[in-house]
Amino acid sequence: MDLEKTILRRVGEAIARFRMIREGDRVAVGVSGGKDSLTLLEALLLLQKRAPIHFTVCAFTIEQGKFLRPIEPVGAYLRERGVDWTYVEDRPSVKLLTEQPDHGCDLCSRFRRRAVYEVARKLGANVIAFGHTADDFCESFLRNAMFTGRISALPASTWSSKREFRLIRPLVYVTEDLTRAFAHSLGAPVIPCGCSQKTGTVRRSLRDVLAELEKDHPFLKETLLAAMGKVETGRLLDTRFLDLDGCNEEAHSVTNPQEFVTLDR
Repeated sequence: MDLEKTILRRVGEAIARFRMIREGDRVAVGVSGGKDSLTLLEALLLLQKRAPIHFTVCAFTIEQGKFLRPIEPVGAYLRERGVDWTYVEDRPSVKLLTEQPDHGCDLCSRFRRRAVYEVARKLGANVIAFGHTADDFCESFLRNAMFTGRISALPASTWSSKREFRLIRPLVYVTEDLTRAFAHSLGAPVIPCGCSQKTGTVRRSLRDVLAELEKDHPFLKETLLAAMGKVETGRLLDTRFLDLDGCNEEAHSVTNPQEFVTLDR
């Protein structure tokens, strides 16, 4: 498999399908130091040279006090490649870690979101790109269905609450086995975050379940992604979408379950 070709094709498909990047956009890529965000940045830099539209790419890293090693090697790697990279230590997040070391992911996320928007404004960006992969989408989908009682996942493309930024996740069709291999092929320094090492969490449990199932069903994630893009509302339990009075013939139509496309079978 040609890693670069495969990843660029899948990222390009996501960008086109969800209209993630448009003429004149300035895209700020959140680089966490992990394999996913480094893969995303490289993919966007390559696509920038080939795309039929003009857009610019910059990168930023938010320090929240959770990197397990110094982030400087990532900065050196990006500077060597001529990438416009901004590093910001978010003092409120570091203070939170000191004063409330057991704080939950939701609180940390709110602190990070504020810091990200502040950096994006300074960079003059109107688009913020995150490195969530197909694995993250599948885990989010299952976590919401199984533990919160909602059918939802991460949005591939959406807007910030005040519509100041378009928030995109171009790796929606890229699995982590690909980002791991691609980051290694680049020789990129991968800096782990303490959050990724946690055990005993719902996310870790779901990741282990998916990994076990994939031994017998290797295209499981692709099928879950296809399901997220083909919702049959008439076959769920939300009465807002049900034709309980028999007035809408379309509500009774059965969609061919084979009408989905998986990637690179």
